[in-house]
Amino acid sequence: MYAVIKTGGKQYKVSEGDLLKVEKIEGAVGDSIELVEVLMVGGEEVKIGAPLLPGAKVKAQIVEQDKDKKVLVFHSKKRQGYRKTYGHRQPITRLKITGIEA
Repeated sequence: MYAVIKTGGKQYKVSEGDLLKVEKIEGAVGDSIELVEVLMVGGEEVKIGAPLLPGAKVKAQIVEQDKDKKVLVFHSKKRQGYRKTYGHRQPITRLKITGIEA
């Protein structure tokens, strides 16, 4: 059984036991959370929401709160001697999917 969920403005296809990297979700390591924005549940019978599936939820456990890889941003203007570099690390949450309820 699998599900398509929406979190952090992005959509993910998940199944039970998957490890998933999503944008930061508040909570401590080891906390259980429910993701209620389920767009589709598949398996033997496919259920599609319009846009969300009522009553469906995905249960997950927070495995890690971390920062993603550094993204370097470089600005320059030609013939002006202007160069500027800075970086950004997006906070992320790693989830382990523990169950899917349709």
